Amino acid sequence: MSLAGSRPIVAIPGPSPVPDRVLRAMHRVSPDIYGEDLASANAALMDGLRWLAGTRGKVAAFIGNGHAAWEAASANLLSPGDAVLVLVSGRFGEGWAELLRAQGIAVEVMDCEADAPDPSRLAARLAEDRARAIRAVCVCQIDTASSVQADIAALRQAMGDHPALLMVDAIASLGCAPMRMDDWGVDVLLAASQKGLMCPPGCCFLWLSDRAAAMPATPLTSPWWDMRPRLRADQLWQFWGGTPPVQHIFGLTEALAIMREEGLEQVWARHRALADCVAAAFECWAAGGDIALSVVRPQARAASVTAVRLAGADALRGWLELRAGLTLGIGLGAADPANALRVAHMGDAGAVQVLGVLAAMQAGMAALGIAHGPGALDAAAAVVAVRA
Repeated sequence: MSLAGSRPIVAIPGPSPVPDRVLRAMHRVSPDIYGEDLASANAALMDGLRWLAGTRGKVAAFIGNGHAAWEAASANLLSPGDAVLVLVSGRFGEGWAELLRAQGIAVEVMDCEADAPDPSRLAARLAEDRARAIRAVCVCQIDTASSVQADIAALRQAMGDHPALLMVDAIASLGCAPMRMDDWGVDVLLAASQKGLMCPPGCCFLWLSDRAAAMPATPLTSPWWDMRPRLRADQLWQFWGGTPPVQHIFGLTEALAIMREEGLEQVWARHRALADCVAAAFECWAAGGDIALSVVRPQARAASVTAVRLAGADALRGWLELRAGLTLGIGLGAADPANALRVAHMGDAGAVQVLGVLAAMQAGMAALGIAHGPGALDAAAAVVAVRA
């Protein structure tokens, strides 16, 4: 018998659930795309995106997903043969490196395994680069596959006076974890609409420091990917390289309004509390079964998603979807994907949803005979009690 209700819960690390307010904002007839109202709404959206990233710099908007954001960054700022250092803490770091290689860029990978990149290790590597050949350092603030979160401010400090651009993939972190682009010295920030921004997939953005925005086009810069006409746009279609994604403009505007009402510091604190709630439950379960958090050090655990090794994960995911109406993330990039899963707590997630997810998981483990330790739900509830 299934006990799932009519509205399933999707706790995968993107696309994240879209709030009802955002859905209602998008559910409208498209206006005249040449009219002043939509142009003004788009301009206000760009201001809001700067607020979210903590920058006074420029924003280039593209129609595409997170992979498109990767290509937009390299197509505008790098050339074939350029040396780039990619700090890899999971499958998405690996994927970014693969895309760069496919564009003819000379990629060097610093493998950080399932841990946050070590600033001292980065400083040592850049000190070796006496010719200043490395053009960019690329890092995921949160790697969605491994659930590792990098300390971006510390990495920027470790770069010292090296002239390499700092490029940060914030696709799984923007709107979930602190981002102070200008204060931290980030040159290029990448994100997309479908995770912390609480909208459907379809839009991606580059935020650019003054230095990055002033760089000339490269041999990789095609007419479509060229950010420069978008940065100097004075008509709506120029911001988006053609027909704008009208419904996304409305949806993103509403999503930013929700975050402004909650307060950005509170948004960040809520995500961290939910991550700690999930970690507390898994630490209890791990005491009595073949279960472990993928990220050992608490300070390296992501605010938006938790990856774990769990014996019988595929069976548990199947049971939860059929019996409880809950979908969890697959073990993407795990050494043994059948025994790994991910729990998302990003975007519109709250205490009721996360506690319900954990309770359903415990019910599934009991039903399937998956060994697990006691006290998980009490531990998770205690985190909520203290932090709420």
